[in-house]
Amino acid sequence: MTALRSLLYVACFYLWTAVVAVGFTPVLFGPIRWTYWMFNFWGRGVIALLAICDIKVEIRGREHIPTGAGLVAPKHQCMLDVFVQFAVLPASSFVMKKELAWIPWFGWYGKKAGAIVIDREGQAKTMRQVIREGKALFAKGRQIVIFPEGTRQAPGAPPDYKPGIAALYRELDVPVHPVATNAGVHWPAHGFIRHPGTIVFEYLEPIPPGLKRAEFMRLLEERIETASNALMKL
Repeated sequence: MTALRSLLYVACFYLWTAVVAVGFTPVLFGPIRWTYWMFNFWGRGVIALLAICDIKVEIRGREHIPTGAGLVAPKHQCMLDVFVQFAVLPASSFVMKKELAWIPWFGWYGKKAGAIVIDREGQAKTMRQVIREGKALFAKGRQIVIFPEGTRQAPGAPPDYKPGIAALYRELDVPVHPVATNAGVHWPAHGFIRHPGTIVFEYLEPIPPGLKRAEFMRLLEERIETASNALMKL
């Protein structure tokens, strides 16, 4: 039954995505607020469809969700981590690898929403680009979403936090909003099976600007990993 429900969900997910992506193409030619509305609408639909798999999505710590400029640092276990940010944040822009920018519609909408498209091999050049574009986005009150580990990690895997977020934290001088989750338990990074249960995204107390790099990285990893591990039993 789980496999059948999962197949049905995957089919509905791709149909919903295609209908929204193609049907809302005109928003690409309108003001940016239309694109944010479309992302929110799309994300909410992706979440609602999870009822097919007997999966409930719960958002905790709403008082910590930024409404203005902020750096959002979610635990990354599956693609749902992206869709939920679309559904929850009012004006989010992602740090996105260039390969994703080539995807029709997804890449177009991402660029329209101000995504920072990076070459992960660019190192110092890429970091200067992210800082420059990040400052411009923050001046407009946007939320920048960056996954501190850079790529998806299986639940319970050893954490692998990259130093890039520390450079952004230092240069942009804004709070960092950590986000814990257990999404990978129910939506594995690979394969189509979706396991019943409750997926939680917990927005944690923001880390204020001004900390030393080592202290910031320690605090960020400690908060995200502690909270994410606590959610694994759900």
